[in-house]
This record gives sequence, structure tokens and C-alpha cells, in this order.
Amino acid sequence: MAVRERLICTSIEVQDGARGARFDLQCCGRATPAFVIRYQGVAHAFINSCPHAGTELDWNPAEFFDHTGLYLVCATHGAMFAPDSGACVGGPCRGQRLSRLRVAERDGSIYLVETEET
Repeated sequence: MAVRERLICTSIEVQDGARGARFDLQCCGRATPAFVIRYQGVAHAFINSCPHAGTELDWNPAEFFDHTGLYLVCATHGAMFAPDSGACVGGPCRGQRLSRLRVAERDGSIYLVETEET
């Protein structure tokens, strides 16, 4: 299995508990929206789709956190997610989770870590 990394953004673009960065994945021949945020100093990335209704989470472009900076919130139905795991901790999809993506952070940049069959 081959591993490759794709640049998402610079590290400074995602501040703890604040604005994230949006990007697209190529999945099944089409663009799939995704995002990266920072929580407790660590970058985390997820597919931008609520497990409840399949809508994108951000209430404004790249705005995913609630007003406290402690939870990711779905703008459509108010589901709340733990930013480190993507687990739904409140709302209509309790017990489900966001689809997590692997990222690596080094030298002032955040990279999506992708694997592909060789």
C-alpha cells in the first residue's frame, strides 16, 4: 500500500477552537468536502458531512466550532461532535460519528495522509 501526503494548509490557518480550513477529497471520481480544525493543539480532519442528514457542518465557511470552542456543531440540526474524535455527543445523531481523515503536521504545514493500493 502506497502512502502519499497532500498539502491542506499552513498550520497558522487553523487556530485552537476557532476557524478551520476546508478542502476537497477525490472520492469515487467526485469532489468530497472535508475540513481540518485544531483542538488542544492537535490538528484533526473529517469529511464535511453530518451523519444525521448528510449536510455540511459549517455555519459559515470554515466555521465549525460552537461559541465555546469546545464542540463542532452541525449548522442544520445542531448536532454536537467531539473535535478530537468526531463522536456525536448531542443531538439527532448521538452515538454516530464524523468520518475521520488522517493528517500529519510538520514544518508549519498540515497534510492529508492518503493511502492507495499499489
